[in-house]
Amino acid sequence: MRRIAALFFAALLALPAAAQEPYPSHAITLISPYPPGGATDFLARTLAEGLKNRLGQTVIVQNVGGAGGTVGALQAAKAKPDGYTLLLHHIGMSTIPALYKKLAFDPLAAFEFIGVFAEAPMMFLARRDFAPKDFAELVAYAKANREKATVASAGMGSVTHLCAMLFQEALGVPLTIVQYKGGGPAMIDVRSGQVDFICDLPTTTSGAIRSGELKAYVLTAPQRMATMPDVPTAAEVGMPSLAIGVWFGLYAPSGTPQPVVEVLNKALRQVMADKAVAVQLDKIETVLLPLDEVTPAAHRRKLASQIELWRPIIEKAGIQAE
Repeated sequence: MRRIAALFFAALLALPAAAQEPYPSHAITLISPYPPGGATDFLARTLAEGLKNRLGQTVIVQNVGGAGGTVGALQAAKAKPDGYTLLLHHIGMSTIPALYKKLAFDPLAAFEFIGVFAEAPMMFLARRDFAPKDFAELVAYAKANREKATVASAGMGSVTHLCAMLFQEALGVPLTIVQYKGGGPAMIDVRSGQVDFICDLPTTTSGAIRSGELKAYVLTAPQRMATMPDVPTAAEVGMPSLAIGVWFGLYAPSGTPQPVVEVLNKALRQVMADKAVAVQLDKIETVLLPLDEVTPAAHRRKLASQIELWRPIIEKAGIQAE
C-alpha cells in the first residue's frame, strides 16, 4: 500500500514537468537599455518584429535607459531565466566593468549569450568650414593644438567617448574631451563651432554629410561605405587602430535553459537571413554579421576580448562613471 502511495505522489510531482508548455508560449520582453529614438531602439524594434514572426509570439520592446545602459542591463540580469526577458545591448557592455567600479553585475557571468549579430561603424566629423581638409590635416591639427583642440562626447562611456579616447591613444597626445548629456547637444556644438570635431555614428549624420553641412574625415569600418564612397577607412589613412565598430548582441539572464538559448539563436539567425531586415538596417548604416559568426560561444569570446581591450584604455584615461 505504501509503495502504491509513493508511486502516486511521485507521478503527481512529475506532472508539471510533463505538462510544461513548449517555448515560447506567451509574449517576450526585449529590453533596450537606452531611450527611444536612437540606433539601439531602432534595431530593437526591427529585431522584435523579426523574432515575433519566427517565434509566433509578440515581442515587446521595453526602453529602460539610465547610467550608460547599466539600469536596463541589471533589470534583464535579475529577470527570471525562462527566456521571456531578453536584452539587446551594444559595445557598451564591454566598457562598463572598467567605467563602473561598483557595477552590480558581471557582464560575463550574469547572462546567457545568444549572439552578436550586427555592427555599425563610426566617423570623424566636423563642421564644413573647419580648417583641416582631410584626416592627415586633422591629425596634424590635433598634435599642434593639444592645449586647445576639442572633441565632443555624447556622455561618459558613450560610443563617441570611446572613439575619442581611442583617437587620443593612437595620437599619443592628450585632447580636451568635452562631455555632453546626449548626442544631440554634442552635435549642435560641433556644427556651431563650439567644439572642433566628434567621432559619431553615421546613423544620425549621413544626411548632413551628404548635404555638405558636416565634413567627414575617416570611417572606422574595414571597407568604405557604398552610400559615402569618398570617405576613406582608418586603415587607408594609416591608423588601423581606429577600426572601432559598434557591435550589437542579444542576451538572456544567466540560467536560461540551453534548449531555450538554442531556440533563440536559431530565430535570431533566421531574422538575419531575411533580406527585408538587411534593408531596414541599411537605413541606420548598420550591417549584419556573417551567419556562421552568430553563435553563443562567439558572442562570449567577443565580449571577453572587448572587455580586455577597453579596460586599459579607460583606466589610462582615468575616467570613472557614477
